[in-house]
Amino acid sequence: MSVIVTDTGFAADDWKCGFRAVEGSPANDCPEGIDLASDTDPATLVGLTNAAMIRVDFPSFADGRGFTLATRLRQLGYKGRLRAKGHVIADQYAMARRSGFDEVEIDDDLAARQPEDQWLRRSNWQGHNYQARLRG
Repeated sequence: MSVIVTDTGFAADDWKCGFRAVEGSPANDCPEGIDLASDTDPATLVGLTNAAMIRVDFPSFADGRGFTLATRLRQLGYKGRLRAKGHVIADQYAMARRSGFDEVEIDDDLAARQPEDQWLRRSNWQGHNYQARLRG
């Protein structure tokens, strides 16, 4: 199972349509989401701006390439749901939100090690960053 983290805390996953790799084709009429690997070339993102949801994999909390992919998708005009999945830790939540992610998908084990209150402490992601302090 997995837990979805948003600015309001933990929630169950409400996405019912499944996911496919970029190279795959839709299996049915449900607007499937697209799974992106962390090593996806940012130059290949141009055609993905109409997807209902894009989920970017984080294979390790030390792998920040997903933040770049999220930022690039938003720069290209992607307005859909953008989800970080995998090894994102609570300390990275504000960065995930600032780079364009709407939510983070974590497994039950990580949710137990880093409970909801740790994520909520980082939910005021717009005001607590060095750029805001510099603009101050």
